[in-house]
Amino acid sequence: MNTFEILLPHYDFSERHAIFIRGQASDILDAVAAFRIQNDPLVRQIIRLRELPGRLMKRLSAPPLDLEDFTLLARTGHALAYGLVGAFWHADYGLRTIPSPDAFMAVREGDLCKLVLGFTVVSISKNRCRLIPCSATLVRTGSCVARFYTDAWPVMMQYPRYRRC
Repeated sequence: MNTFEILLPHYDFSERHAIFIRGQASDILDAVAAFRIQNDPLVRQIIRLRELPGRLMKRLSAPPLDLEDFTLLARTGHALAYGLVGAFWHADYGLRTIPSPDAFMAVREGDLCKLVLGFTVVSISKNRCRLIPCSATLVRTGSCVARFYTDAWPVMMQYPRYRRC
């Protein structure tokens, strides 16, 4: 059983793709961990657009969503996983503070979703790896969010598809 299967043994949606990168697995994972969403111009604009209604209605004053909002769930020599819990359809994402992997796994509130953003590196040769990024997996902890994510998830996952091209 891999790290992601332990963190979310059952899930509703998943998006996986891969890219080949020159480098060592540890260096690639270090670069992923250092990445900040706000440093990517396209992602920054997508987040700003998503947050615009909340900012205009004064329901959102926090800094834009970034990797720092996620909880580090696991890091191994070949994998990195972050978790986020919230009501992502709310202007402020309805984020919950999750201090540890155990706290993440224990969340059972009915109207929240759990997201694991994972990265796996598979060594192909001494200096070449396959990075499987954005293994975004979503679990709806309650049925009332099912319709929202059934409709919204395919749209939300277009960004990773675009970035892969």
